[in-house]
Amino acid sequence: MKILFVYPKYPETFWSFKYAIKFINKKAAYPPLGLMTVASMLPKIWKKKLVDLNIRELKDEEIKWADYVFIGAMVVQKDSAKQIIARCKSFGKKIVAGGPLFTMEPEKFKDVDHLVLNEGEITIPRFLDDFKKRKLRHIYRTEKKPGLLKTPSPMWRLINKKHYATMSLQFSRGCPYNCEFCNITSLFGRIPRLKDTNQFLKELDSLYDYGWRGAVFIVDDNFIGNKLQLKMETLPALVKWMQEHKYPFNFLTEASVNMADDSELMTLMSRAGFTSVFLGIETPSKASLKNCNKYNNVNRNLLSCVKKIQNHGIEVTSGFIVGFDKDTPSIFQRQIDFIKQSGIAIAMVGILTAPQGTNLYKRLEKEGRLIKEKYFSGNNTDFSTNFVTKMDINKLVEGYKRIVTTIYSPEEYYQRVMKFFPELKRPKIKRSYGFDFQRILALFRSMFHLGLKEKGRRAYWKFFFKVLFKHPRYFPDAITYAIYGFHFRKIFNIQRS
Repeated sequence: MKILFVYPKYPETFWSFKYAIKFINKKAAYPPLGLMTVASMLPKIWKKKLVDLNIRELKDEEIKWADYVFIGAMVVQKDSAKQIIARCKSFGKKIVAGGPLFTMEPEKFKDVDHLVLNEGEITIPRFLDDFKKRKLRHIYRTEKKPGLLKTPSPMWRLINKKHYATMSLQFSRGCPYNCEFCNITSLFGRIPRLKDTNQFLKELDSLYDYGWRGAVFIVDDNFIGNKLQLKMETLPALVKWMQEHKYPFNFLTEASVNMADDSELMTLMSRAGFTSVFLGIETPSKASLKNCNKYNNVNRNLLSCVKKIQNHGIEVTSGFIVGFDKDTPSIFQRQIDFIKQSGIAIAMVGILTAPQGTNLYKRLEKEGRLIKEKYFSGNNTDFSTNFVTKMDINKLVEGYKRIVTTIYSPEEYYQRVMKFFPELKRPKIKRSYGFDFQRILALFRSMFHLGLKEKGRRAYWKFFFKVLFKHPRYFPDAITYAIYGFHFRKIFNIQRS
């Protein structure tokens, strides 16, 4: 059998980093981890190719070559996925599809031959059994949540690592919390399921042997969902592995704010090479936190939590939301003030939307507030929502625009990064990769684009020299942040001044 894996294209979004990765000659931020893992689940004797449309165009010859076309996608890739399906069907090819997009909205993809939904550890073996019997069904789904002990390592050979800025791995699935707006629990459940420590280290071995050096995104929605195993077993083993391999990677991941309560956990993560964590802070409004069932953020000093994590050498990036039922017009300035005081450079602020399958979606459907003609786009920063908000929608959008215009204006953004560096107590680690050609290239391109062409060039040069003299250790990081800022301004179409 000849299997063609096709990964749909991302639109221009906050997390695509489209305008940032050009500075280092990369074509995509992350590889298609799901499809590479599925490839390892299929029979070894099958021939496999992967085309990532974020890297290059799909050729007709490649479609003709395939016996089956496998597509995996997230909701934000919906439009591209539909185009791929239509194109492959025009060649008469059988299509197998899975991933969050198809799992959440299977009824919208009746032209897909076989929908292999939910988690592949259960549904792919069922698909393969029926394939052998020549009795394939249209839909394969399961409500069971499988363990991850038999999940194989991704098939790295299907991609060219030179095209990507960051590699991806998964350690766990599920989150113990149940935020109303989040679809993680509906997809993966509330009981965290983890890979065995040795299994995870073998995945690192495979990535190391593949030749990757640099950033690795641990894609878990809450990496610290099971802190006991992390502290007692996985992180100590990871520290040892990283030391033995001379720190070939730096890790990024996602977690809940309560990681700030555990100094031992943060110390271990820092020693293991974790340099960045994404937190769902959402809002400084306690009323809105309670309204969306995010009680783990209530009754705590969120600013203090951010500082504690930064003081352990881990950068905090975060998500913020406006448009909760309890939000008042004061929320816009409160969000601006919080982001400024926290020193969170990468702050993804979005208008609340209701993904299908979430408790929020179900509640709004009962209240008759869903706007049926507006589907959930998966893009948190597209100035729209799919339900009738309590606050006047024009005031909400206007206030939202004020937030992003303010926090990503050059002056405000650079000041926030400068506020962050003194808090970052990062351990001195000698890595097996250093200041390479790509970083030098990024430096000179930033000097040209941000220091000469942008209207905010004065703010750039002020920032440039301040970091150089006050925080020279973080100068490479400063250039990276400057480039990120450029990307965010392009995404939000901010008029630079």
